[in-house]
Amino acid sequence: MIRHIVLIRFKPELEDSEIADIWTQLHAIRSEVPGVLSITSGKSESPEKIERGYMHGFVVDFTDWDALEAYQVHPDHKRLGARLVENAVGGIDGILVFDLPVEGQGGEG
Repeated sequence: MIRHIVLIRFKPELEDSEIADIWTQLHAIRSEVPGVLSITSGKSESPEKIERGYMHGFVVDFTDWDALEAYQVHPDHKRLGARLVENAVGGIDGILVFDLPVEGQGGEG
């Protein structure tokens, strides 16, 4: 399994309703792209408070690298990606992406 982790520094003026709509668009991709196992999105509630401005994010679990690649080239993902860049502080500089291969039940790689 591949865990696709995306952290976003949304522009401060972005309304919560706009962020909710972005999450709706993201979750709709699950039914459009084969190999998507789950999608989780939201705002950080970390007690450590070291998000460094990356207060929102999402995780998409894929069956394998091929499924992640299919997601990356899918038109819905391209539209969502453009919308994320448009609404992130500094554009692409306000987005972090980390892809983690996950082995076994315990989630250890």
